[in-house]
Amino acid sequence: MINVFSTARARVRTGLIAIAGLVIISASSTHAHAAAADAAAARIPVKVVIVSMYENGAITGDQPGEMQLWVEREKLDRKFPFPMGEYELRMNDKGMLIVCTGGGITNAATSIMALGTDPRFDLSKAYWLVAGIAGGDPQDVSIGTAAWSRHVVDGDLLYEIDAREMPKDWPYGLLPLGAKKPNDKADGWTVDTIDFALNEPLAEWAYGLTRDHPVKDRESIAAFRKQFAGYANATKPPFVTMGESLASSKYWHGSHLNQWANDWVKLQAGAKYNFMMTNMEDTGTLTALRRLSRTRLVDMQRVMVLRTASNFTMPPPGESTAWSATAEYPENGLPALEAAYQVGNVVAQKLINGWSVYRDTVPR
Repeated sequence: MINVFSTARARVRTGLIAIAGLVIISASSTHAHAAAADAAAARIPVKVVIVSMYENGAITGDQPGEMQLWVEREKLDRKFPFPMGEYELRMNDKGMLIVCTGGGITNAATSIMALGTDPRFDLSKAYWLVAGIAGGDPQDVSIGTAAWSRHVVDGDLLYEIDAREMPKDWPYGLLPLGAKKPNDKADGWTVDTIDFALNEPLAEWAYGLTRDHPVKDRESIAAFRKQFAGYANATKPPFVTMGESLASSKYWHGSHLNQWANDWVKLQAGAKYNFMMTNMEDTGTLTALRRLSRTRLVDMQRVMVLRTASNFTMPPPGESTAWSATAEYPENGLPALEAAYQVGNVVAQKLINGWSVYRDTVPR
């Protein structure tokens, strides 16, 4: 015979245990949410991230690379260990943070991804300013010229055959993935990380702020640019302009590849866009930022790219491509490093000083 009262008491006890378990789980969940909220509140808000790519020796006190001028002049004295990057992070109390990615597309992508997922920082409202030196097209720029990009284009994701084995009517042995010849759009397989369209109104705003900003001329670069007789822009004193960035892990050089770079940027970004600066990192940086934006850790609409010409992409008349590719940069690239800091900092300071507006409204 079943003991009805015992069974009833057992069900009550079971119910109480279940309820107690729910209370414990609920309390644990509440505690976890509170801890997560506390962690989020403790993150350091960042207003502007300066992305540099290389440094010479120490971060301060010696021959500067792309990081040093920012650290010394903007008093980026707060140090953060960054074992997943190439250099420690530096920051000041105004909200400016600088990262040095290390040279090359893979270093850039890895370092930016590591920073973007770093739980110490709130980067959700941060503006990203890539500020570094580059090879400049002498058809468009002179040494020390600064160019704001509207597009960043990848120069590695393509088919390549040796020029000695290409058809005689090809201008070069480089053609799009999935295409049959140079300058044809791919009609087969390709990837979606060849062209990165930046926030063009933001780039135009940055250019508008800096277009009349004086970029210091120097005797050394004035003497160097005299070699480029017949190239009107190359023989000018340095200036500020708008032009696209082409990133490639290869350090390419020469008139034939310079023509390819111009054709490639128009093919990938559109006919109205003009190749001006070549570098070895920007598509790695943009790939990481695009991934990070998928989870709203960063905002892709707040990304700017500023490149400054430390050298030219082709030789001057009368010199060989081999000589030009390995020649020393005028003053070890210092005119371009100065331009990257001086022009970039105009925009960085405008954002920081106007944070009450720019925190929630991206300028146009």
